Amino acid sequence: MDLDKRPQTAQRPTTTAGDGAGGSPALRASDADRDHYAAILREALAEGRLTAEEHAERVEAVYTARTHAALEPLVADLPRPGARSAPVAPAQAGPEESLYAVFSQAVRRGHWRPAARINAYAILGSVEIDLSQAIFEHRQVTIRAFSVLGSVEIRVPENVTLHGGGSGVLGEFQVEGLQAADPEAPSVRVEGFAVLGSVEAEPKRGRLIRELSRHLRKRLG
Repeated sequence: MDLDKRPQTAQRPTTTAGDGAGGSPALRASDADRDHYAAILREALAEGRLTAEEHAERVEAVYTARTHAALEPLVADLPRPGARSAPVAPAQAGPEESLYAVFSQAVRRGHWRPAARINAYAILGSVEIDLSQAIFEHRQVTIRAFSVLGSVEIRVPENVTLHGGGSGVLGEFQVEGLQAADPEAPSVRVEGFAVLGSVEAEPKRGRLIRELSRHLRKRLG
């Protein structure tokens, strides 16, 4: 009796959806990834899901994280802005720039073009944002400053509007209000918080945007 004795081909184990997918736990995290997770934490703080102390601890962990495996637990109990296959930079209404100093210093000064939104994180470090010689391409600039055992210093020209406010937890958050004589002058708003640290925003005496009217017509339209 002729029997079919062909050997059966061994089946390979099925690969799960998570194997090799983007955002693998072993994948190294980029600066954009860290900014994305920091944005989730910022929204959670604004919605009251996190206390200032919890937010400060998690932000510090975000900016010292090396891999996605270290980042993911920091937002595991928080809602996400939307489904995604891998961490990406969040979409923003207008250009955004992030500065962070972790056991270090970050400085922006001189003739530079500030984004419409600037996020500044000082964690056991210092951030200096000097707008006194900046080229304003946006009528409104919003600076979100977060200091944990660090400092954020913001300086603006004397002929722009400066306003805002934040909170300090065993720290100092101070904005020296300034109202520009020209109602169409650039406006700088500062918000955020300081935990065992400081955030200070004030005009830099003697610094003006030269020929402000022409500057506004040329840069702001």
